[in-house]
Amino acid sequence: MAKINEVVKTADFKSEKHVPVIEAPETVKAGDYFTVSATVGKEIEHPNTVEHHMAWIALHFIPASGKVSYEVGRCEFSAHGQSVAGPNLGPVYTGSAVSVNIKLNESGTLCATAYCNIHGLWASDKAITVQ
Repeated sequence: MAKINEVVKTADFKSEKHVPVIEAPETVKAGDYFTVSATVGKEIEHPNTVEHHMAWIALHFIPASGKVSYEVGRCEFSAHGQSVAGPNLGPVYTGSAVSVNIKLNESGTLCATAYCNIHGLWASDKAITVQ
């Protein structure tokens, strides 16, 4: 039986539309809020249809001093063009992007995971240094 870490996919976001791209400063001041964004389809747009879409993005922080991840935020994307008139005829679509404001007290790693309803779970990470 496969374990979750065996099925999480990663790749270069410039060549793969499923990878969540984390945008955040490389260095931040301890205790100061800053914005972190995670976007799927930064270079190559991901479809957002009833049949093929990103369902959610989650952001975790793993402090350098520990082995536990802390969930920072999670966003579910619910509108993919569904309508009583039929699939992909709806009036609203959600893009696969989320931003959160956080503050850190120590250095560590931000990890974004994103779930595609067809291609599964994808992840990326970014080191953050706290001064």
